[in-house]
Amino acid sequence: MKHETVLVLDFGGQYNELIARRVRDLGVYCEVHPYKKALEKIKELCPIGIIFTGGPNSVYEEGAPKVDPAVFQQGLPILGLCYGLQMMSQVLGGEVKSAPTREFGKTPVHYDTESLLFKGMPQEAICWMSHVDYVSRLPEGFTAICRTAATANAGIQCKEKNLYGVQFHPEVEHTQFGNDILKNFLYEICHAKGDWSMKDYARSTVEALREKIGDGKVLLALSGGVDSSVAAALLDRAVGDKLTCIFVDHGLMRKNEGDEVEAAFAGRGMKFIRVNAEERFLAKLAGVTEPERKRKIIGEEFIRVFEEEAKKIGKVDFLAQGTIYPDVIESGAGDAAVIKSHHNVGGLPDYVDFKEIIEPLRRLFKDEVRQLGIELGLPESLVWRQPFPGPGLAIRVIGDITEEKLAIVREADAIFREEVARAGLERSINQYFAALTNLRSVGVMGDERTYDYAIALRAVETQDFMTADFSRLPWELLDTVSRRIVNEVKGVNRILYDVTSKPPATVELE
Repeated sequence: MKHETVLVLDFGGQYNELIARRVRDLGVYCEVHPYKKALEKIKELCPIGIIFTGGPNSVYEEGAPKVDPAVFQQGLPILGLCYGLQMMSQVLGGEVKSAPTREFGKTPVHYDTESLLFKGMPQEAICWMSHVDYVSRLPEGFTAICRTAATANAGIQCKEKNLYGVQFHPEVEHTQFGNDILKNFLYEICHAKGDWSMKDYARSTVEALREKIGDGKVLLALSGGVDSSVAAALLDRAVGDKLTCIFVDHGLMRKNEGDEVEAAFAGRGMKFIRVNAEERFLAKLAGVTEPERKRKIIGEEFIRVFEEEAKKIGKVDFLAQGTIYPDVIESGAGDAAVIKSHHNVGGLPDYVDFKEIIEPLRRLFKDEVRQLGIELGLPESLVWRQPFPGPGLAIRVIGDITEEKLAIVREADAIFREEVARAGLERSINQYFAALTNLRSVGVMGDERTYDYAIALRAVETQDFMTADFSRLPWELLDTVSRRIVNEVKGVNRILYDVTSKPPATVELE
């Protein structure tokens, strides 16, 4: 079955895959492709509409990316976002200049609700602006359909040709009614039927994996977390006994987690190998304090373990990983800045002894991965498992890593997770954990002076892990957790709660 498709043309914006996710969430299949391949992909995909993404450039600069003008002659509805709006305006004869007043962040906007793009919306709301340029003169045939205090042409349309654009980002959570704008474009302007679902994604991905792998053998890095578990289920459905899952126990897991992972997968009929490599990893990490270096070391060691195990089981053609899109973004895709390397992305060495690396979840966000897991029939205990980074507790111990420190953070984290579950909040908090700071301070226990570590608790709520807000946990819960950790975990005399959102922080505390 061929699905109706929206083509998302990439101009280098940071939210490109998020746009695709929003479109898919609205029941329409879409693909992201470079703007230079626009005409080729229009011919190949026969899309019902096109979305131009944002981008970091100014359209009036030499060499700034611009779509082939022939794209506008295909008779397809087009929605330009931020840079996409500016580029469309200039290519079609308008004018773009540096803005006298720049707009960043949450900005009030006034909508002309007579436009199909804003159908059913209030006349005023908040949008997410991020621009230094603006459309100073509209192309012929265009009219303004929304405005802010600083930008008269914050949204434009040429109704006759189904061309639309907004200066802001409707795809991010901070834009109120942003999904309504995208939905209106899809259903009111492109006349989409909405024939896409996660069931279809599972089916098409399984088919694609079978075609790619053929008679080859696959080695999967299985951590037991949500992402690698779903990847395992997907590959198992696609290639069955051609898949071997290797669980590397690097000694940096949560309390009892190694045994739990083995119990969950060893009995499922899958080829499962557990490699106990704690001494190997801890030796490599000895004395290392910088978090990015920890990630690189762990990434390097991971791949070496996989290569060694692959040689034991014979020729392996593909290495599979549970990489998801936030991993890719944070590891610095293209020209983007590296926020933190993920062992399954930026931390891999440049050379590997495999034909290719397969990442079937690379374009999915965490909530989509969970949806896929349910679709594949995985138990909820796996699908809703708390996210856990590939480098494990190595990045939840600030400073150098020792067995003593790992023991402290394991016990503190177990208590925190146990009390969150007891309070019935495990589904409403997207990620929560304990981290061991490198702060030691004076305390008193009984009548004795102590000089022990401070544990930091972190809990966030998010939809996509690209942005996150700290959880407003009940004081009673924090009080209970604090008392238990101090009383039950030796070496801790102080508990801190992290009330920083992302940005400026990351979800992990490292």
